[in-house]
Amino acid sequence: MNQPSIQLLVALQHADGQFPSGGFAFSQGLEASSSLAGKLGVFEFAGFVDTQIRHRWANADRVALVRAFRLAGDLDALAELDREVEASTFVEGLRSGSRRNGAALLTTHGRLGTKGAAAYRAMVRDGRASGHLAVVQGLAWQAIGLDEATAVAIGGYQMVASLGTAAVRLGLIGAIDAQASIARALPEVEAAACRPVADDEALRSFAPLCEIAVAMHGASGQRLFSN
Repeated sequence: MNQPSIQLLVALQHADGQFPSGGFAFSQGLEASSSLAGKLGVFEFAGFVDTQIRHRWANADRVALVRAFRLAGDLDALAELDREVEASTFVEGLRSGSRRNGAALLTTHGRLGTKGAAAYRAMVRDGRASGHLAVVQGLAWQAIGLDEATAVAIGGYQMVASLGTAAVRLGLIGAIDAQASIARALPEVEAAACRPVADDEALRSFAPLCEIAVAMHGASGQRLFSN
């Protein structure tokens, strides 16, 4: 009988929703987009997920993750990439969410002793780096010995799964529908993950309705998620 590889088991550990990454407080614009549907047009969960994969994750977060992974722990270069992520994320709610998620993941890896995590966390605390999530993912997952393709797969899966979890918490869909939506989205994640990434590829995203919703959400009253 074939035995699972240690890399597969490590990947499962770090992709698990119970891994303490702090992402539970953020919906990546899902709450804002759903609550403002009357002002911004019809909201449909599957369409929102598809937009996030195609027009944000594939060309921005995925690219930042890959470029960070290839820097192999060069902290100064990672900080420069971090500044690029900061500059290319136009809405403060999404910027702050990415930084806070990254800080949570970085803290966890620092406590686990992942190479480079504590030193990069110190740079974030000192203001020398922003600590955006995709950059921290690339740093951490390269340091624990995953290959690039596996790191990208985890990043894509976690993005889709977190949206499913947020949608259930918001009461937009049930748990079974969330799993069905995740299953339908995974082939699109795979297709995006297969696209080549140049070492200096620019970060690009275009999800204007989501960004408008997040900006409006920041001025609203009571809400479940921070973005």
